[in-house]
Amino acid sequence: MDRQRHMLMALAGVALLATGASADQTRAAQPAAPAAAAAPKRLAAPVRGEAPLGYLKPVIKAGKTKAGSDGIITTFRLKNLAAGAIAGLQVEEFWYNKAGDPVTGSNYRHRTPLQPGEVITVVLETPRQPAMDRNQYSFKHANGTIKTTLLQKLE
Repeated sequence: MDRQRHMLMALAGVALLATGASADQTRAAQPAAPAAAAAPKRLAAPVRGEAPLGYLKPVIKAGKTKAGSDGIITTFRLKNLAAGAIAGLQVEEFWYNKAGDPVTGSNYRHRTPLQPGEVITVVLETPRQPAMDRNQYSFKHANGTIKTTLLQKLE
């Protein structure tokens, strides 16, 4: 009786091994799956304190805003010149009248950390006011201030 059990167990083991081996051969015969997408770039640690930021001269045009009203559309190209990421980047535009009183403005906040060397386009849409005379920009980030540098071109 004991001999029959051992024989039955041995046959079951051989059957399992044969099934597994044939499954491996079937997998090997199938074409290989395409290579996985490249691993995402490693994120840089955020900059604390003053962060350098390069920008091209802004392009200012009159046009229609997304809301459909007449406005001033200001477009910036910005580049992170820091060794670390700039988290919570904010760009604000203020418009003043001839007397120097604030009239209107707009702002932009970049949702993800701006990685070292990354270039982004910022579009500010400001509703048109008859008293608008001149404007001013303000840059800041979540962990400090921004030191801006006007660049001739972005590499």
